[in-house]
Amino acid sequence: MSGTLASGNSLESTLEPGKLPKLTIVTPSYNQADFLERTILSVINQQYPNLEYFVIDGGSTDGTRAILEKYTDYLTGWVMEKDNGQTDAINKGFRRATGDYVAYQNSDDIFAPDALWRVAEAWQKAPETDVFYGDMYIINEQDVILEELRVPSFSAGCQIHEGMQIFNQSLFIRRSLLAETGWLDESLRFVMDYEIVTRLGVRSGVRFKQVPGFWGGFRIQPDAKSSQIATSVGLIEHKQVSERYEPQLNSQFSGNLWRRYSRMRKLLWFLVRGQFSYMYHRLTLRKFNG
Repeated sequence: MSGTLASGNSLESTLEPGKLPKLTIVTPSYNQADFLERTILSVINQQYPNLEYFVIDGGSTDGTRAILEKYTDYLTGWVMEKDNGQTDAINKGFRRATGDYVAYQNSDDIFAPDALWRVAEAWQKAPETDVFYGDMYIINEQDVILEELRVPSFSAGCQIHEGMQIFNQSLFIRRSLLAETGWLDESLRFVMDYEIVTRLGVRSGVRFKQVPGFWGGFRIQPDAKSSQIATSVGLIEHKQVSERYEPQLNSQFSGNLWRRYSRMRKLLWFLVRGQFSYMYHRLTLRKFNG
């Protein structure tokens, strides 16, 4: 796996310009000046015309203010003020949103080229969709691609019993649906994305759509909050969310059966689509990682 994520877009000419959904993106930030500019550029360099973009900063003490002032003309709005953490910051942005769909991209992660246009393309084909999502890259501090993570169609049972089936770096949710069902759960520090996807996943009538292609990049770097997900707090939160929504599945399957089904389902999904090298790679990783 090699290469870097470059900016730009190539889908604009293939879409109907008068029929583009309004997209709102929120970037929560706190002392991430080393990466924030790249996050901002990954959004604005796509030149998506129907965009609303907020950066909600928790009162950084590094060089963040200078970066935000530099890109003020390209942002719908930004704030620097003390908050109650990442989830609170994201919700501040979501409450300001007026877009048809909302997403959040952390201040050390980035969107892949064409991501916003791919959402628009998918929407033009299926405007009734509530949740759009795509694949994700794992990148390093220099934006070099280290790994690919691909996703199958959504299953609420797999989400609850196996774990996160969708990555927030490549996730767009209908804003009106969030406004109706509630914003992110501010009691959660680590798994707010897992909770909202699970909450919507068990809700009757919510339409998910997996769209092929890489939309986002999750950055591996020493100070990333997500690097702490394996700590007791993250594991406890994940278990709490799973147990909260599991009864709503109304399934007779055991957790072990669901987990075995989830692995087989992924295998078949990618094999049917001819992604043999990807499956071999993932199975090899599983073998070596235990």
